[in-house]
Amino acid sequence: MKKDTIQKHKKIANDIMYYIYRHIDTDINIDELSHDLDTSRFHMQRLFKEEFGQNIYETIKSIRLQKASNLLLTNKNSTITDIAKMCGYSSQGAFIRVFKQKFHITPKQWRKGEYKKFTNDILTTSPTASSATIDFSNLTPKIVQMSTMRAYYIRHKGYNISIKQTWQKLQTWLLCNHIKEYKQLGLHHDNPTITPLSQCQYIACIIVDKEIKESTLPTLIIPSGVYAKFDFEGQYGDILKFMNWVYFSWLLNSGYETTTNPPYAIYEKNHFLEDDEKFIVSYYIPISYS
Repeated sequence: MKKDTIQKHKKIANDIMYYIYRHIDTDINIDELSHDLDTSRFHMQRLFKEEFGQNIYETIKSIRLQKASNLLLTNKNSTITDIAKMCGYSSQGAFIRVFKQKFHITPKQWRKGEYKKFTNDILTTSPTASSATIDFSNLTPKIVQMSTMRAYYIRHKGYNISIKQTWQKLQTWLLCNHIKEYKQLGLHHDNPTITPLSQCQYIACIIVDKEIKESTLPTLIIPSGVYAKFDFEGQYGDILKFMNWVYFSWLLNSGYETTTNPPYAIYEKNHFLEDDEKFIVSYYIPISYS
Protein backbone atom coordinates (compact mmCIF):
# COMPACT_ATOMS: atom_id res chain seq x y z
CA MET A 1 0.00 0.00 0.00
CA LYS A 2 1.32 3.46 -0.90
CA LYS A 3 2.43 5.79 1.87
CA ASP A 4 -0.09 8.50 0.92
CA THR A 5 -2.91 5.91 1.02
CA ILE A 6 -1.83 4.76 4.47
CA GLN A 7 -1.76 8.37 5.66
CA LYS A 8 -5.22 8.97 4.21
CA HIS A 9 -6.61 5.89 5.99
CA LYS A 10 -5.04 6.98 9.28
CA LYS A 11 -6.54 10.43 8.87
CA ILE A 12 -10.04 9.02 8.33
CA ALA A 13 -9.73 6.80 11.42
CA ASN A 14 -8.44 9.72 13.52
CA ASP A 15 -11.19 12.00 12.23
CA ILE A 16 -13.76 9.42 13.34
CA MET A 17 -12.23 9.18 16.82
CA TYR A 18 -12.07 12.97 17.13
CA TYR A 19 -15.73 13.25 16.04
CA ILE A 20 -16.78 10.69 18.68
CA TYR A 21 -15.04 12.57 21.49
CA ARG A 22 -16.45 15.94 20.38
CA HIS A 23 -20.03 14.63 20.06
CA ILE A 24 -20.12 12.07 22.87
CA ASP A 25 -23.08 13.89 24.46
CA THR A 26 -25.24 13.39 21.34
CA ASP A 27 -26.87 10.49 19.53
CA ILE A 28 -23.97 9.71 17.19
CA ASN A 29 -25.26 8.63 13.79
CA ILE A 30 -22.77 6.42 11.93
CA ASP A 31 -24.51 6.95 8.58
CA GLU A 32 -24.28 10.74 8.91
CA LEU A 33 -20.65 10.44 9.92
CA SER A 34 -19.79 8.30 6.88
CA HIS A 35 -21.54 10.90 4.68
CA ASP A 36 -19.56 13.76 6.26
CA LEU A 37 -16.30 11.89 5.70
CA ASP A 38 -17.30 10.95 2.14
CA THR A 39 -16.66 7.24 2.67
CA SER A 40 -18.87 4.16 2.92
CA ARG A 41 -20.02 2.91 6.28
CA PHE A 42 -18.29 -0.46 5.73
CA HIS A 43 -14.99 1.19 4.69
CA MET A 44 -15.15 3.57 7.65
CA GLN A 45 -15.73 0.72 10.11
CA ARG A 46 -12.86 -1.32 8.63
CA LEU A 47 -10.34 1.54 8.74
CA PHE A 48 -11.29 2.40 12.30
CA LYS A 49 -10.86 -1.16 13.55
CA GLU A 50 -7.51 -1.50 11.74
CA GLU A 51 -6.23 1.65 13.43
CA PHE A 52 -7.68 1.25 16.95
CA GLY A 53 -8.35 -2.46 17.35
CA GLN A 54 -12.06 -2.23 18.17
CA ASN A 55 -15.22 -1.25 16.35
CA ILE A 56 -16.83 2.17 16.42
CA TYR A 57 -19.83 1.14 18.54
CA GLU A 58 -17.70 -0.40 21.29
CA THR A 59 -15.53 2.71 21.28
CA ILE A 60 -18.53 5.00 21.68
CA LYS A 61 -19.82 2.88 24.56
CA SER A 62 -16.44 2.86 26.31
CA ILE A 63 -15.94 6.63 26.00
CA ARG A 64 -19.47 7.40 27.21
CA LEU A 65 -19.02 5.26 30.31
CA GLN A 66 -15.61 6.75 31.07
CA LYS A 67 -17.05 10.28 30.84
CA ALA A 68 -20.06 9.30 32.92
CA SER A 69 -17.98 7.67 35.67
CA ASN A 70 -16.05 10.92 36.00
CA LEU A 71 -19.12 13.17 36.01
CA LEU A 72 -20.87 11.04 38.63
CA LEU A 73 -18.16 12.01 41.09
CA THR A 74 -17.50 15.62 40.13
CA ASN A 75 -20.99 16.87 39.30
CA LYS A 76 -22.74 16.49 42.65
CA ASN A 77 -25.74 18.60 41.66
CA SER A 78 -26.51 16.54 38.56
CA THR A 79 -28.83 13.57 38.86
CA ILE A 80 -27.96 10.18 37.39
CA THR A 81 -30.50 10.92 34.65
CA ASP A 82 -28.79 14.27 33.94
CA ILE A 83 -25.41 12.57 33.59
CA ALA A 84 -26.84 9.82 31.40
CA LYS A 85 -28.15 12.51 29.02
CA MET A 86 -24.84 14.43 29.13
CA CYS A 87 -23.11 11.27 27.89
CA GLY A 88 -25.55 10.49 25.10
CA TYR A 89 -27.89 7.97 26.78
CA SER A 90 -31.57 8.32 26.00
CA SER A 91 -32.75 6.71 29.26
CA GLN A 92 -31.51 6.20 32.81
CA GLY A 93 -32.34 2.50 32.62
CA ALA A 94 -30.12 1.90 29.59
CA PHE A 95 -27.31 3.85 31.23
CA ILE A 96 -27.50 1.90 34.52
CA ARG A 97 -27.49 -1.42 32.66
CA VAL A 98 -24.33 -0.76 30.62
CA PHE A 99 -22.60 0.97 33.55
CA LYS A 100 -23.09 -2.11 35.72
CA GLN A 101 -21.82 -4.36 32.92
CA LYS A 102 -18.54 -2.44 32.80
CA PHE A 103 -17.89 -1.55 36.46
CA HIS A 104 -19.87 -4.35 38.19
CA ILE A 105 -21.59 -1.82 40.43
CA THR A 106 -24.42 0.66 39.87
CA PRO A 107 -23.87 4.40 39.23
CA LYS A 108 -25.34 5.06 42.68
CA GLN A 109 -22.83 2.73 44.36
CA TRP A 110 -19.99 4.28 42.36
CA ARG A 111 -21.05 7.74 43.46
CA LYS A 112 -21.26 6.70 47.13
CA GLY A 113 -17.57 5.80 47.22
CA GLU A 114 -17.12 2.37 45.70
CA TYR A 115 -15.13 3.98 42.89
CA LYS A 116 -12.11 4.21 45.22
CA LYS A 117 -11.02 0.59 44.86
CA PHE A 118 -11.32 0.81 41.07
CA THR A 119 -9.21 3.97 40.81
CA ASN A 120 -6.64 2.80 43.36
CA ASP A 121 -6.18 -0.45 41.43
CA ILE A 122 -5.40 1.58 38.28
CA LEU A 123 -2.94 3.81 40.13
CA THR A 124 -1.01 0.80 41.41
CA THR A 125 -0.35 -0.33 37.81
CA SER A 126 2.03 2.64 37.53
CA PRO A 127 4.97 2.11 39.92
CA THR A 128 6.21 5.69 39.42
CA ALA A 129 2.81 7.21 40.28
CA SER A 130 2.33 4.86 43.24
CA SER A 131 5.69 5.81 44.71
CA ALA A 132 5.38 9.56 43.99
CA THR A 133 5.65 11.67 47.15
CA ILE A 134 4.66 15.06 45.68
CA ASP A 135 2.08 16.98 47.76
CA PHE A 136 -0.60 19.03 45.98
CA SER A 137 -2.59 20.12 49.04
CA ASN A 138 -1.37 23.74 48.83
CA LEU A 139 -1.75 23.99 45.05
CA THR A 140 -4.40 26.52 44.00
CA PRO A 141 -5.58 27.26 40.45
CA LYS A 142 -6.29 30.37 38.44
CA ILE A 143 -9.68 30.42 36.71
CA VAL A 144 -9.16 31.32 33.06
CA GLN A 145 -11.06 31.61 29.80
CA MET A 146 -9.25 29.72 27.05
CA SER A 147 -9.75 30.29 23.34
CA THR A 148 -10.13 27.62 20.69
CA MET A 149 -6.79 26.16 19.55
CA ARG A 150 -5.96 24.28 16.36
CA ALA A 151 -3.37 21.53 16.83
CA TYR A 152 -1.32 19.13 14.74
CA TYR A 153 -1.21 15.84 16.55
CA ILE A 154 -0.24 12.20 16.88
CA ARG A 155 -2.53 9.93 18.87
CA HIS A 156 -0.97 7.47 21.33
CA LYS A 157 -2.76 4.52 22.90
CA GLY A 158 -1.71 3.90 26.48
CA TYR A 159 -0.49 6.21 29.23
CA ASN A 160 3.08 5.16 29.95
CA ILE A 161 6.69 6.03 29.18
CA SER A 162 6.29 4.90 25.55
CA ILE A 163 4.59 8.28 24.93
CA LYS A 164 8.20 9.48 24.62
CA GLN A 165 8.40 7.87 21.16
CA THR A 166 5.35 9.82 19.98
CA TRP A 167 6.81 13.11 21.19
CA GLN A 168 10.09 12.30 19.44
CA LYS A 169 8.18 11.88 16.17
CA LEU A 170 6.55 15.28 16.68
CA GLN A 171 9.94 16.78 17.45
CA THR A 172 11.27 15.33 14.18
CA TRP A 173 8.27 16.83 12.33
CA LEU A 174 9.03 20.25 13.83
CA LEU A 175 12.66 20.08 12.73
CA CYS A 176 11.80 18.88 9.22
CA ASN A 177 9.34 21.75 8.80
CA HIS A 178 11.78 24.31 10.32
CA ILE A 179 9.25 25.32 12.98
CA LYS A 180 10.76 27.27 15.86
CA GLU A 181 7.73 28.93 17.48
CA TYR A 182 5.23 26.45 18.93
CA LYS A 183 3.58 25.06 22.06
CA GLN A 184 3.63 21.44 23.19
CA LEU A 185 0.28 20.26 24.53
CA GLY A 186 -0.79 16.89 25.91
CA LEU A 187 -4.52 16.25 25.49
CA HIS A 188 -6.08 13.75 27.91
CA HIS A 189 -9.25 12.55 26.20
CA ASP A 190 -9.44 9.75 28.76
CA ASN A 191 -9.03 10.14 32.51
CA PRO A 192 -6.16 7.75 33.38
CA THR A 193 -7.33 7.54 36.97
CA ILE A 194 -10.58 5.92 35.81
CA THR A 195 -9.62 4.28 32.51
CA PRO A 196 -7.03 1.46 32.59
CA LEU A 197 -3.71 2.98 31.51
CA SER A 198 -3.31 0.60 28.57
CA GLN A 199 -6.65 1.80 27.13
CA CYS A 200 -6.14 5.56 27.51
CA GLN A 201 -6.04 7.78 24.45
CA TYR A 202 -3.30 10.38 24.93
CA ILE A 203 -2.81 12.96 22.18
CA ALA A 204 0.53 14.73 21.71
CA CYS A 205 -0.20 18.11 20.09
CA ILE A 206 1.74 20.96 18.56
CA ILE A 207 0.16 24.43 18.48
CA VAL A 208 1.53 26.82 15.85
CA ASP A 209 0.37 30.27 14.75
CA LYS A 210 0.31 29.52 11.01
CA GLU A 211 -1.06 26.59 9.07
CA ILE A 212 1.57 24.19 7.72
CA LYS A 213 0.91 23.58 4.04
CA GLU A 214 0.89 19.96 2.87
CA SER A 215 1.38 18.63 6.39
CA THR A 216 1.17 14.86 6.79
CA LEU A 217 -0.20 15.25 10.33
CA PRO A 218 -3.95 15.49 11.04
CA THR A 219 -5.38 18.47 12.91
CA LEU A 220 -8.00 18.85 15.61
CA ILE A 221 -9.69 21.71 17.42
CA ILE A 222 -9.21 22.03 21.16
CA PRO A 223 -12.42 23.64 22.44
CA SER A 224 -12.66 27.00 24.14
CA GLY A 225 -14.08 27.25 27.62
CA VAL A 226 -13.53 28.08 31.27
CA TYR A 227 -10.72 26.14 32.91
CA ALA A 228 -9.00 25.82 36.26
CA LYS A 229 -5.30 26.28 35.49
CA PHE A 230 -2.73 24.61 37.77
CA ASP A 231 0.95 25.56 37.40
CA PHE A 232 3.44 23.12 38.91
CA GLU A 233 6.56 21.12 38.22
CA GLY A 234 7.69 17.60 38.97
CA GLN A 235 8.91 14.39 37.38
CA TYR A 236 7.51 11.39 35.55
CA GLY A 237 4.70 9.80 37.59
CA ASP A 238 3.66 13.03 39.30
CA ILE A 239 1.09 14.06 36.67
CA LEU A 240 -0.86 10.82 37.08
CA LYS A 241 -0.89 11.39 40.83
CA PHE A 242 -1.95 15.00 40.22
CA MET A 243 -4.91 13.89 38.12
CA ASN A 244 -6.00 11.56 40.90
CA TRP A 245 -5.78 14.44 43.39
CA VAL A 246 -7.42 17.08 41.19
CA TYR A 247 -10.46 14.97 40.33
CA PHE A 248 -11.01 13.11 43.60
CA SER A 249 -9.92 15.74 46.10
CA TRP A 250 -9.79 19.28 44.70
CA LEU A 251 -12.73 19.09 42.30
CA LEU A 252 -14.97 17.20 44.74
CA ASN A 253 -14.50 19.96 47.33
CA SER A 254 -14.25 23.00 45.02
CA GLY A 255 -17.92 23.69 44.32
CA TYR A 256 -17.22 23.47 40.57
CA GLU A 257 -18.36 20.84 38.13
CA THR A 258 -16.44 19.54 35.15
CA THR A 259 -17.64 19.14 31.56
CA THR A 260 -17.21 16.60 28.77
CA ASN A 261 -14.38 18.70 27.27
CA PRO A 262 -10.95 17.07 27.73
CA PRO A 263 -8.34 18.42 30.16
CA TYR A 264 -4.91 19.20 28.77
CA ALA A 265 -1.36 20.07 29.78
CA ILE A 266 0.77 22.77 28.17
CA TYR A 267 4.43 21.98 28.71
CA GLU A 268 7.08 24.57 29.38
CA LYS A 269 9.38 21.60 29.94
CA ASN A 270 8.23 18.22 28.62
CA HIS A 271 9.28 15.25 30.76
CA PHE A 272 8.78 12.86 27.84
CA LEU A 273 11.61 14.63 26.02
CA GLU A 274 13.94 15.39 28.92
CA ASP A 275 16.76 13.09 30.06
CA ASP A 276 15.94 13.82 33.71
CA GLU A 277 12.19 13.12 33.09
CA LYS A 278 11.24 16.38 34.84
CA PHE A 279 8.49 18.76 33.70
CA ILE A 280 7.17 22.29 34.13
CA VAL A 281 3.52 22.37 33.18
CA SER A 282 0.25 24.28 33.19
CA TYR A 283 -2.62 21.84 33.56
CA TYR A 284 -6.13 22.91 32.49
CA ILE A 285 -9.28 21.27 33.91
CA PRO A 286 -12.59 22.28 32.25
CA ILE A 287 -15.07 23.58 34.83
CA SER A 288 -18.51 25.12 35.16
CA TYR A 289 -20.42 26.72 37.99
CA SER A 290 -24.17 26.94 38.38
